[in-house]
Amino acid sequence: MELAIVIAVVVVALGFDYTNGFHDAANAIATSVSTRALTPRVALILAAVMNFVGALLGQEVAHTVSDTIKFADGLDAGHALVVVLAGLLGAIAWNLITWYFGLPSSSSHALIGGLGGATIAAGPDIAAVQWKTIIDKVVIPMVASPLFGFAAAFVVMLSIMWIFRKRNPHKVFRGFRMAQTVSAAGLALGHGLQDAQKTMGVIFLALLATDHVSEGDPLPLWVVIAAASAISLGTYSGGWRIMRTLGRRIIHLDPARGFSAESVGAAVLYTTAFVYAAPISTTHIITSSIMGAGATKRFSAVRWGVARSIVTAWVLTFPMAGLMAAICYFVLHLVVPV
Repeated sequence: MELAIVIAVVVVALGFDYTNGFHDAANAIATSVSTRALTPRVALILAAVMNFVGALLGQEVAHTVSDTIKFADGLDAGHALVVVLAGLLGAIAWNLITWYFGLPSSSSHALIGGLGGATIAAGPDIAAVQWKTIIDKVVIPMVASPLFGFAAAFVVMLSIMWIFRKRNPHKVFRGFRMAQTVSAAGLALGHGLQDAQKTMGVIFLALLATDHVSEGDPLPLWVVIAAASAISLGTYSGGWRIMRTLGRRIIHLDPARGFSAESVGAAVLYTTAFVYAAPISTTHIITSSIMGAGATKRFSAVRWGVARSIVTAWVLTFPMAGLMAAICYFVLHLVVPV
């Protein structure tokens, strides 16, 4: 039975990784598609390839995710696996709801919220949420990264406007349209670096609960390859609903502003992954960067009503994914004999 639950956790984790890919595919390519720097199909292929490569570049974020909850000493492995499985199911449910309504919420925070909700539902005798890790590595970066993204993209775009103020706008936009191929690839690489590792962290939790690995061990190679492949395939499946929200409904982007948003977003993803090992939201950072770059036209050019609905989805992600995970835990606890 324990082996069956381990397999179920791995399969569901890779399923979450796949939904993460198509849910967040728009993050990396919406700006490039909306500015016509890349065609949708080429953009999706580029994003899928770079997602796969990015997933192979580090393990720091994965270990942070696995440190967000801690199981009680001597706990039956089957019970621990049920907690992890419930957390995954809660995150997938919230991902699908926000995808259906075209809201670019955070898959990362849905996963952390799901794990937290399942852990709280299980009770302190089973597992405990590591609140210090969540506050230091999740909550603070969650608030700081979009604020920084907005401000940095605003400053970068102002700099571009000043540097190229005397150039022909059509030639400038043509150059930035070509440059967006690089910035979109960089953002997709950062997305793979960040988001695929979160699934790796959950699988590592399951392996840790069953004593297949020990704390501090590196991730098994098969976990890395499987997670990289799942998010890459999900990305190639596309996320057209969310792409429309990011690329068009927030603000009409030109190539220079698209390049600014993508470049800032990629820089933040690399910094938080390699320096802070913080699982930040790709969705948050690219959305706020688009707003920052767009606000250089004029603040009224940003459709703040759409932005408000996106922020609402952000705020709801932790509690709603946690609530769904808690419900999944109680159902699984009744069904699975542990």
